[in-house]
Amino acid sequence: VQLQAYGGGLVQAGGSLRLSCAASGFTFGDYGLGWFRQAPGKERDFVAGISWRRSIIYADSVKGRFTISRDNAKNTIYLQINSLKPEDTAVYYCAGRPMTISTNWQSYDYWGQGTLVTVSS
Repeated sequence: VQLQAYGGGLVQAGGSLRLSCAASGFTFGDYGLGWFRQAPGKERDFVAGISWRRSIIYADSVKGRFTISRDNAKNTIYLQINSLKPEDTAVYYCAGRPMTISTNWQSYDYWGQGTLVTVSS
């Protein structure tokens, strides 16, 4: 099983990024996928999730700026991040669990290695 997140980088406040997470080794279409982030010295926080039936939830802090999507044909999920703020700076992780999604990071079975997003003011 592998989840590989990529697409992070250094951007100015107000800018945009598109993160991707490519999965392999499990039946992608049967899994809920989530994005989490962890800033230095802070806990891992839920960002967004999309279930196997494409139900979507967002953390309140990112609603209206972040968009999660999935492409089952490519075994990939995406996180479009707009209107970036310095407080969005963190390592972003993708994670998978069967069918549904959860805001609790401990309930996910599979994790990617993370991709760093740095937002300058």
